[in-house]
Amino acid sequence: MYAGAPDFRGIHLRRPDHLKMAMAVRGCVLLLLLAVSHVSDACFTEERIALLQISVSLLGTSTTGASAGRTPPTWLATDDCCSWERVACSNDTRRVTRLHLSVLNGDLPEDSVCRGKLNSTAFSAFPELQFLDFSMNYAFFILGSDGLAGLSKLRHLDLSYNCFMNASYTESLGRLVSLEVLHLEFTAMVGTLPASVFKNLRVLQELDLSNNQLTGNLPASLFTLPRIEHLNVSQNLFEGIPWSSMSNISSSFRTLDISMNKLSGNFSFHWLRNLTNLEKINLSGNVQLAIGVNFPGWTPPFQLKELLLSDCGIDKSIFAEPHFLRTQNCLEVLDLSNNSLSGSFPSWLFAPHSTLLYLNIGNNLLSGSLDQIISAQTNLLAISLSLNRISGHLPANISSIFPNATLLDFSGNTIAGEIPSGLCNISSMEYLDLSNNNLSGELPSCLFADHPILKTLKVSNNKLGGPVLGGKNNLSIRWEIYLDGNNFEGELPRYLTGNFEYTGTMDFHGNKLSGKLDVSLWILPNLWTLNLASNSLTGEIDASICSLTGIKLLDISNNNISGSLPNCNNPLELLFLNMSGNLLSGDIAPHGFFSNATVTALDLSYNQFTGNIDWIQTLGTVRYISLGSNKFNGQISPNLCVLQYLRVIDLSDNQLSGPLPPCIGDLSFQGTSSGLNYWNLFCGRGIQYPAFRYTSCYDQRGFRFFTKYNLYTYRQNFIDMFHGLDFSKNMLSGEIPPELGHLTDLKALNLSHNNFVGKIPASFANMSEIESLDLSHNKLSGAIPRQLSQLSSLAVFSVAYNNLSGCLPDAGQLSLFNMTSFEGNMDLREASPGSVCAAGSSPDGPSRWQPGAGGEEARDPALYAVSAASFVLSFWATVGFIFCHSYGQRMVLKL
Repeated sequence: MYAGAPDFRGIHLRRPDHLKMAMAVRGCVLLLLLAVSHVSDACFTEERIALLQISVSLLGTSTTGASAGRTPPTWLATDDCCSWERVACSNDTRRVTRLHLSVLNGDLPEDSVCRGKLNSTAFSAFPELQFLDFSMNYAFFILGSDGLAGLSKLRHLDLSYNCFMNASYTESLGRLVSLEVLHLEFTAMVGTLPASVFKNLRVLQELDLSNNQLTGNLPASLFTLPRIEHLNVSQNLFEGIPWSSMSNISSSFRTLDISMNKLSGNFSFHWLRNLTNLEKINLSGNVQLAIGVNFPGWTPPFQLKELLLSDCGIDKSIFAEPHFLRTQNCLEVLDLSNNSLSGSFPSWLFAPHSTLLYLNIGNNLLSGSLDQIISAQTNLLAISLSLNRISGHLPANISSIFPNATLLDFSGNTIAGEIPSGLCNISSMEYLDLSNNNLSGELPSCLFADHPILKTLKVSNNKLGGPVLGGKNNLSIRWEIYLDGNNFEGELPRYLTGNFEYTGTMDFHGNKLSGKLDVSLWILPNLWTLNLASNSLTGEIDASICSLTGIKLLDISNNNISGSLPNCNNPLELLFLNMSGNLLSGDIAPHGFFSNATVTALDLSYNQFTGNIDWIQTLGTVRYISLGSNKFNGQISPNLCVLQYLRVIDLSDNQLSGPLPPCIGDLSFQGTSSGLNYWNLFCGRGIQYPAFRYTSCYDQRGFRFFTKYNLYTYRQNFIDMFHGLDFSKNMLSGEIPPELGHLTDLKALNLSHNNFVGKIPASFANMSEIESLDLSHNKLSGAIPRQLSQLSSLAVFSVAYNNLSGCLPDAGQLSLFNMTSFEGNMDLREASPGSVCAAGSSPDGPSRWQPGAGGEEARDPALYAVSAASFVLSFWATVGFIFCHSYGQRMVLKL
């Protein structure tokens, strides 16, 4: 489901009794109003009844609580619906002409799930209705074959942010012949639009079908409507354009947006030669669509204000031979990003008196330098040149070149030299990204403290140095500061204040910071993210860190911090905590430093922590736990199995002992945490521009897990797809529980370097997704179950250094591994023709594992019977010989 679109799965919640009673009372009041109808100068009775029925329909199926729908107060105060809020009537006829019913179903649902139901026939009682806005109700809008029958005067219809489900339902809308404006965006429509759905809407001027899941070809009628001015079909799955109709495209078009579809073929701008009023065209996100724009000698009859051709098959000569662009003298928005355009930086775009407001030519292959821009761009508000090959230096007079810029993004280039202090003179600047360049020197301190408009400062991965934060103690930046991957040095400021807006971020990882982690004089109430990883911090963690009560993500990994964790009176409600790679010690106290009820990802690996790990069971929402390379002892409690959201757990290289709880095989790896999504925690803010959008998302470093003989870092939402268990390098004993075979979604299992005994469970054959299985360096015995050869995803396998016997696998996936996977097992041998375990024999039991089979050799009852009979006959033959034969008797006498 696309972002922001309604999800029509529905929600059904039980209402508390007092809410049920309140609903019943409200229903009675509405029914009384329905009963009290009389002839007056008020609105028509049938229209008043219809409005109340609409309200009841939505309220009767909406969710309870703060987001529940509510009837507007004036609807219950009088029976004259013409005086009701959201309703307008004709002064002459007292008929309803306008209905503003947007968000009538209560507050917008956070999960965008459709709720409530309304049949379109409810509006048939309004014959003079001209304007209907039913948007953002997230209701199932049932559009029957009669549609909105009788609304012959309806000119404006907005049904966006509701649920239609099937595109075929729209066919009845073609009868609303007076429609001028129609909005159907975000209505969860799927399928193909009927070819003739809009052909009768001859006065339609504005049509929005964006952000659905419409497929097939775009109907030809969309492009030939005689009065159409604005068409938006972006963010769908359309595959084809009616090329034959493009020669007759309506000349009334002002804006045309068919971006973010799956269109293919050729699109020629020459088709637009009769569109004298065209102001905006957006074809972005159609990778297979070849777009031709340059036609030497052709002067288009239009002057575009917005041209958006990002990530599509654009003519690569658009900069080298800019015939078309040079004809457009009124451009305000230009987006040519993500097209692999090469050649010289188009400095001619920055001519004197340029009309450009927003320019995005990021993620191309353009070369040159910013020194080529010599004229002041007084109109330019936002520019992105990121991910190109721009070199040289930042102009010393940069504030004169971009005096009114709100966004400057020059990241991902090779710009060198120092950062000019003139940046501080751009008083309107909200976002500055200079990351991933070769900048050096010190960062102008005025950017930290003297720029109250600045929201985001990113200078990551350069060669900047000097004191962190420029020695400033009072921060003015409102959202986030990224100084990571540089050479900043010295101690953290002991006194630091700031006024971050809601979710502040400070990322200083990968520098040369030293000294103690002491925040006793920090006043940063809205700091959410603090990353100090990979520095040279020392000493113990000062208890003052407990004062950072708003913090959600704390990363102090890979430093030299020692001592035990402080106990906070009010444990920090962290969601992500990474303290790995330090010298921390002592026991972990439940609900001591961090709140066990909130933590989603916890990494305490590579420290010197001690004590048992029983406290893990209280981590109710945790998905990722890494406690490897510590000194934890005791047993693994079965209570670990209650962690229903767990995805990855690493307890390796500790001193854990005892058996492995069989219930671990019941971990589902399927639960979805009811809290904030771990990977999308910090994506709540953004800056929207016509050419591009910046979303403030903290680039979390992901989680580490050792598998396939390598340490991997998994990032973004991969934690919801990767499932791994590592209990290696402990003192675990007993048999490996066959219940582990229930973990059908497991990707990696490492039980190596323990004291496990018994047989390898044949049930492991059920782990169909397993990619890495390491059982080496234990005391396992018996044969290798042949069933494991069916594990087709297995890339790494080791049973080395056990006491296994029988034949080496000679078929299936296991036969692909070399001898290092099996070495150290003295009784393992290769299968050969004529041997007991030659091809076709089964030393490990039935071909399919069954409970109780245990991989043991099958026993043949007939074989037992023959053996017993042979023994009995041999015994009595020997007795007869001794006592009856003369030679036997002499032998007995000699004895």
